[in-house]
Amino acid sequence: MASLRSGLRHIGAVNVKMAMAIVVAVLIFGSLAFHFLTPWYFTPIASNWASIDTAVDITFWVTGAVFVAINLFMVYALVRYSHRRGGKASYEPENAKLERRLTFWTAIGIATLLAPGLYAWDQFVTIPDNATVLEAVGQQWAWSFRLPGKDGVLGTTDIQYVSDDNPFGINPSDPYGKDDVLVSDNVVHIPVGKPIKMVLRSKDVLHDFYVPEFRARMNLVPGLVTYFWFTPTKVGTYDILCAQLCGIGHYTMRGTVIVDDQKTFDAWLKTQPTFASAAGAAQASNSRGLPAAKVKLAENRN
Repeated sequence: MASLRSGLRHIGAVNVKMAMAIVVAVLIFGSLAFHFLTPWYFTPIASNWASIDTAVDITFWVTGAVFVAINLFMVYALVRYSHRRGGKASYEPENAKLERRLTFWTAIGIATLLAPGLYAWDQFVTIPDNATVLEAVGQQWAWSFRLPGKDGVLGTTDIQYVSDDNPFGINPSDPYGKDDVLVSDNVVHIPVGKPIKMVLRSKDVLHDFYVPEFRARMNLVPGLVTYFWFTPTKVGTYDILCAQLCGIGHYTMRGTVIVDDQKTFDAWLKTQPTFASAAGAAQASNSRGLPAAKVKLAENRN
């Protein structure tokens, strides 16, 4: 009777281990199938940052290979080293050879993960000399934009200058700011095939400027000016998202960037107000006693 109970316990333990091995095997193949068959993947790229996609792909391959290898080893161990009557486990608290192998292959894996990212980052922080400057200003929960005028230089800004008549906070004494082009709504145009340096400012809390098709992105940090660059490669209309939780209206903080050919971009740019013209319109409206809302309308119409 005792031997029967012992046999049943042995059979039960073997069945549990085999079930665990099957579950792990299903996890491996299910994860791989989900990765390769899922419809949720990168949006089609529309910028020069294919190196970012390459870095992510390499990360998937390296971590995926490690995931499969470790779980296959678990399946092998469950089957190969399942309990056997009379079996005796060996005690080996240290194995210098195994530790050297683990250290070597771990270092190779980490280097493989870091190398493409460092290569992309080196390009990411090196702004081309001929890049067109575009400033994006974030606030709860809207985007606005500023481009340099004919002088090619943005005027300086300071929080002390922010008002209903000067929402960008441009220094009125700075001559470089007079011809700055102001885009007060959340739709901005850029030319295709030319590098764009995005200069980012926040007027309140932490935001993040993100266009999925451009891949590159950066935080907007209150009190700091951050930047990144990209070159749009496809004409089209793309969504601007805020990728940082910035308050109760975070989900509504969306904008649009339209990539045009040079002729269409130039035509659009001519229709936008400059800081000097907007300030003049605001001053004229204020002299007539119009409220701030009317001033804003005047700015958008000029």
